[in-house]
Amino acid sequence: MFVAPQPRPQGRPVGFQRWLRLLFMHWRVDPDVVQAMLPDGLEVDTFEGETFVGVVPFTMCDVSPWWAPSVPGISNFLELNVRVYVKRDGVHGVWFSSLEAASSLAVLVARLVWSLPYHRATMRMDADGDRVRYASQRRWPGPPRADFECDYRVGRPRGTAELGSLEHFLLERYALFARRRDGSLALGRVHHEPYPFHDAEVLSLHQSMTSVNGFPGCDGLPDLVHWSPGVDVDIYALEPVTGR
Repeated sequence: MFVAPQPRPQGRPVGFQRWLRLLFMHWRVDPDVVQAMLPDGLEVDTFEGETFVGVVPFTMCDVSPWWAPSVPGISNFLELNVRVYVKRDGVHGVWFSSLEAASSLAVLVARLVWSLPYHRATMRMDADGDRVRYASQRRWPGPPRADFECDYRVGRPRGTAELGSLEHFLLERYALFARRRDGSLALGRVHHEPYPFHDAEVLSLHQSMTSVNGFPGCDGLPDLVHWSPGVDVDIYALEPVTGR
């Protein structure tokens, strides 16, 4: 299934973020395994019959509501998410199995306002030229032993993903689905320019993020790896999902 380019959502964004130095790691997984984990109303999204679980460590910068500037020490922090690809009523988006952030405030706000399964983690990133080391260890809430440690190298630039390509299917996602406390589904939209991306190589990886989230067989090196210097992102408010 091709994921068409998304127009800017109507209305005013509720916030702004910069997503920087993103490593996109993907493993092939059984679509039936993913479907069994999804709430009612969401369908696993596939590319030529395959689907993937993604682990994406990156840096959040200038996180702020539309009416206020970013605040040093609060608006910038490391983040990591585990995600799968879903669709509903023609909207192709992501479902987050878990998210880690090195900011207690960000975790509390995201859980309360966005109904997303964020966790507080101790995280670090060290970069030396094209070589990057990234590590995360979950603190709260559990389960324990949700750890991640990766050493990778950024490769040649590839431009932006071509419509209809696997890279476009994996990278160009402009919607997320979340489950509110009452069990209902909500849809959140974002808008940004297409990701400029590079090839990348994972040199070493030790992580339990995939197994903690119920994805067996993803303990080795990922099947696909991409890297992006980042994009500026407008964030839109969650909206209720209606219909069946």
